[in-house]
Amino acid sequence: MKSSRLVAILLLLQTRGRMTAARLAEELEVSVRTVYRDMEALAAAGVPLYGDAGHAGGYRLLDGYRTRLTGLTGQEAEALFLAGAPGPAAELGLGAVLAAAQLKVRAALPDALRPHADRVAGRFHLDAPGWYADADDTPFLPAVADAVRNGRVLHVLYRRWAEPTDVRRRLEPYGLVLKAGRWYVVAGPGPRTYRVDQILELDATEEGFTRPEDFGLAAYWAAYQRDFHDRLHRAEAVVRLAPGTRLTGPQGRAVDAGGRLDDDGWTRATVPVESLDRAHDDFLRLGTAAEVLEPAELRERIARTVAELAARYAPRGGNSGATGGD
Repeated sequence: MKSSRLVAILLLLQTRGRMTAARLAEELEVSVRTVYRDMEALAAAGVPLYGDAGHAGGYRLLDGYRTRLTGLTGQEAEALFLAGAPGPAAELGLGAVLAAAQLKVRAALPDALRPHADRVAGRFHLDAPGWYADADDTPFLPAVADAVRNGRVLHVLYRRWAEPTDVRRRLEPYGLVLKAGRWYVVAGPGPRTYRVDQILELDATEEGFTRPEDFGLAAYWAAYQRDFHDRLHRAEAVVRLAPGTRLTGPQGRAVDAGGRLDDDGWTRATVPVESLDRAHDDFLRLGTAAEVLEPAELRERIARTVAELAARYAPRGGNSGATGGD
């Protein structure tokens, strides 16, 4: 709607300062022509807008002008409180700050919207780590977060998988990402991704750095995850699945896209696998609901494991419950 777009333009200019029509159009996902019309509407409504031409030009609000917007909807009020994750905030050393900010936002909400915020805060809870994963020990997380906020270089001793395992690195921290309960810092030069829990020593400096203007943390992380999964699943296996058996992730998508039914009702498909070791364990968990046809090495390895299991669980002679004795 045009009204919500005009409000968004005011908030963008208020929080970011000068912005070009092209940049505003990109943020709002509209045409530049639409932005021009919106600017004319705001100026006609008395908003003190200024537009400068030239390479360094753009639109800006009169210095000191602040909007006083009370047009939050119930869903927007709920989203504000749902976005506050107390666990990760506390890990970053911002738990008390988050609580204070939420209190101030709640006090500023109109009376009719406070129940919405209270309801969502009491009914939704974020617990990022998995069930069977212990929480990572990240003693340097607050220092890394501080360097991210202030644009300061870090010197670290970092433990990696390859030899030599412990290496010293100079990091220009661009941003932090919390993925499945684990913190990662994306840092230049590169940029590259580092696990915060693998930082063994950290020296915070006063040296500043310039974050690339075209760097976007969310876009980088999305590309990093795609590349990560592509590198994980470089091999393939041909499998047959019993009716009703479902695979997940890239394997499930491969079955949905290219699986075909055999005469006996089983589904035959070529699926990506991370490694022979991982594929062996994954398909063995499916028991008799899956059969690996190729590669031959994987099929033979599963067959050997099944034979060993059959021999181990074969009925024993005599009293199977008795133990040996003198």
